[in-house]
Amino acid sequence: MLSIQSAIFIAWALAVVLFDGRRRLIPNALIIVGALCALALAAARISPFDIPLGIALLGLAAGFVALLPFYALGMMGAADVKAFAVIGAWCGPQALVIIWVAASLAACVHALVLLAGRRRAAFALRDLPHTAAPEERRRNSTPYGALLALAAIGHLAALHA
Repeated sequence: MLSIQSAIFIAWALAVVLFDGRRRLIPNALIIVGALCALALAAARISPFDIPLGIALLGLAAGFVALLPFYALGMMGAADVKAFAVIGAWCGPQALVIIWVAASLAACVHALVLLAGRRRAAFALRDLPHTAAPEERRRNSTPYGALLALAAIGHLAALHA
């Protein structure tokens, strides 16, 4: 049976998926709510990932530090970094590598699908990254925060299987 703590995490993660999937952005309010829930549940020792507050704080820091260089190099958005930090607070640092690998593999598949679509419409889309409006460029990017959240849901399911 699904615990209320697990349901809270899944609801937060699905909200990340919906926002990032549709708009390619994750509101700061959603990031803050997710972090507060993760830390509160860890402090109360009822985390769905069974981690204490100290480990949740370590996961928050590890998630942030792990993806910060990619943001600094312009390879991903700040929301992706913040979402991964919050996922670290929920799951703990030990889970971040497997979540990162799963999301990165899914991002690779997504990028290949985008490239295949561009190749089919080469003349119409050839110059898209340079000529498209920012909204169009966002739609043609990978929703990495959403993929991280889905991977974290998968990790929770594996823990409780």
